[in-house]
This record gives sequence, C-alpha cells and structure tokens, in this order.
Amino acid sequence: MCGTTKFAKEFCDIIDSYGGRDKVMKVLCYSAKLVAGYHAKRNPDLAKRYAIASSKISGARATLRLIDDIPMIQYALEYGLGENEPDRIMAILGVTANIVDLLYYPIEKICWLSEHKIVNVKHADSWDNVNSIFWVLSVYLNLMRTMRNFSLNQDKLNRSHKLSDPSSIDSKALGKHRLEMLSIVRLSLDLLHAVSTLPKGYLWGGKLSTFQVGAIGTMSAGLGIYQIFAKRRLNK
Repeated sequence: MCGTTKFAKEFCDIIDSYGGRDKVMKVLCYSAKLVAGYHAKRNPDLAKRYAIASSKISGARATLRLIDDIPMIQYALEYGLGENEPDRIMAILGVTANIVDLLYYPIEKICWLSEHKIVNVKHADSWDNVNSIFWVLSVYLNLMRTMRNFSLNQDKLNRSHKLSDPSSIDSKALGKHRLEMLSIVRLSLDLLHAVSTLPKGYLWGGKLSTFQVGAIGTMSAGLGIYQIFAKRRLNK
C-alpha cells in the first residue's frame, strides 16, 4: 500500500508540471492511435472512435504549445553562444537547435491558425510541409547533441577505468549517463516519426501506417515518462 501511495504521489507531482502532463497526454494520444491502427480492418467502428480520441488529445497538446515561445526565447537567451558547453561542436549544435526551435514555434502557430480556420492562410499544405521539415531538423539536432554529450561522457568514464580508480566514478553521474542512452533511443524514435510526416518521396515520408506511428509514439512517450521517474529518484 505504501509503494502504491508513493507511486501515486510521484505521478501526481509529474502531471502537475507542464512537461510531465504533456508526456502523459502523448502516451494517451499514441496508444489510442496504436489501437486505432490495430483495429482498422478488424473493427472499423472501434478504430474510428480511438482515432477521434487520439486526434482530440493531439489537438490539445498542440494548443498548449502555443505558449511555448516565451520559455524558448528565455532559454535561448540564457544559453547564448553555448559558452558553458564542453566543446565547440556541442555549442554549434546547441545554437543551431535553438535557432531552429525559435523558427519552428511560429510556423506551428500559423499551421494551427489555418487548421482551425481562425486565419485564412494561403498554401496551407506548404506551411504544413515546412512545419514538418523544421520538426525533423529540431529532433535531428537534439539527437546529435545528445549523442555528442553521451560520447564525451563515455570518454570520461573510460579514462576513469584506465586510471583504475573506480571510486572516481560517481554513481549518480553513471546513472545520468545511462539515462542519456535512453534519450538517444527516444529521440531516434521521434526522428523516425517526424520524418514520416514529410511529403511522399522524401525518405520514408508518408510510408508508415497508423499502427506503426502509434507504436513508435507510444514507445517514445513511455520512455519519456520512465526518464522523468528515474531522474527524480536519481536526484533524491
């Protein structure tokens, strides 16, 4: 009972935060899409209902992202030119990722306004394609940053082993390093999904089925929630 109460408290703490709530909504969104894809031919009526649920949750997440600009601008200003990064490559990737994200959010808003018929946007399909391109770039750059950071941390761990000084390896740092490996997997799944939204003819754009997109999104969101729990416990 104590374990259940502890988990419930941790879960409530997570959904009290914007990032945690978004992760939970992402799980619900893509698990519903997964069920819709699975039942597409077996039970079309059930598939339709789950597809509607997935679409509504996705729309709610997109609406909440309308206020992400200000935190992103603040983060980009604080990040600056990446002076605190461990090397120049990390700094270049970080600055480029911030520029892409600062452009991505306004484009997404234009697409949202067009989708809900609030503003009459010309060439709406072209804006959707540009939105997908910036999403791919954003995920790709964050994946590259995470992989670079993972590589630098791995080099530090290897040097510690060569020096035969196990006590110099902080267990918390090792735990964070392992979590970063999960981030690489999660971002790889996100990249797989993002590229699938590109127009047909570009890589695997438009080639993934609803079931496949649902499975990829559910796994990514599940890893994201696990990482939140793991980080909280690691920092205690």
